[in-house]
Amino acid sequence: MSLSFQFSSEQEAVRETIRRLCREELSALVEQAEESETFPRHVFRRWGELGLLGVRYPAADGGSGMDKISDCIVREELSYMSQAFASSWSAHTHLGTWPIWKIGTPRQKEAWFKPALAGEKIAGFGLSEPDGGSNVRALKTRAEKVGGGWKLKGSKLYITNAPFADFLMVAARTRPELTPEAISLFIVDLPNPGFDIHKLRKEGIRASETGLIHIEDAFVPNECLLGGVEGTYPLIMESLSENRVGVAANALGMARAAFDAAHAFANDRIVAKRRVGDYQAIAHKLADMSAQIEAARWMVYYGAWCVDQGRLDAATAARIKLVATETALSVSEQAIRIHGGAGIMREYPVGRIHRDAFVYVIGEGTSEIQRNIIARSLGFRP
Repeated sequence: MSLSFQFSSEQEAVRETIRRLCREELSALVEQAEESETFPRHVFRRWGELGLLGVRYPAADGGSGMDKISDCIVREELSYMSQAFASSWSAHTHLGTWPIWKIGTPRQKEAWFKPALAGEKIAGFGLSEPDGGSNVRALKTRAEKVGGGWKLKGSKLYITNAPFADFLMVAARTRPELTPEAISLFIVDLPNPGFDIHKLRKEGIRASETGLIHIEDAFVPNECLLGGVEGTYPLIMESLSENRVGVAANALGMARAAFDAAHAFANDRIVAKRRVGDYQAIAHKLADMSAQIEAARWMVYYGAWCVDQGRLDAATAARIKLVATETALSVSEQAIRIHGGAGIMREYPVGRIHRDAFVYVIGEGTSEIQRNIIARSLGFRP
């Protein structure tokens, strides 16, 4: 891709597979899932059968043996259909399972990673907290060493898949000092008597279930400490950086969907015997939207290429996430404006897309956090 600026035939085949899956199987599930705010769990099994939960992982480890570019293609096309479906897929395939693949023990990979790839167990990632927001260093959940394992105490907020997950990757402090190095990861099977999970109601990505978790003296055995080692904060940050490129691909899919809906409406809607798109004000909006999307597309797949080359850094990931998510928000807003009154009707998708896009200028690190990361790379200390 770095030389030809083209997707390979294998990558194009992945895109066509996802589009066909969305068109023939998944799209019919979206409306009911959105209205009920309930994710259709059986979809994970189907994704597992098709190898879509292991796109990012080597064949030798049970994955599909593809690359980050293919991973981003899957995200983009799922998000084009429904960001809620893409969000639950992402929380499972990357945040919930990537750390196990990266440093998990053989037993942990057998017990959790392997069934996660098959869709037999659904994962999530318990990182964000009520008092910490996007600041991982402010994490307060603690893990106390006890006989045979650890006891966890604290709380987690806005945890995707938590209401129906089979296990969560949970970040907690294993030492009293308030340093990043004291933060470790645990694999927690659910249900757990010490985990009280409340399903939250959201304005965006409604079909992707999200939870508030109260953790009170939750026991986990020794073998649930990820990799059998403490101090895995650097792994968390590496995971977040790579996932920001993935989230940017999600945003690209949403922006494309909003643009296509607006383009079709502008072509079909007639006012005073002229297509809406023939009015300069509307045509200019569509031109700007098209340019924004194309810029975001280049950034997303450059970021994916960087991941595959082992060259992704935090500032690059932050730039990509910032631009792509703000593009999705802007494009979806303009799509509503182009639709006029129809834009706030549920018969049209642009309102849902705009609500969903709002989630990602906040989730996975707010736009302000991304700007701080970028500014620090420029030598400033905001």
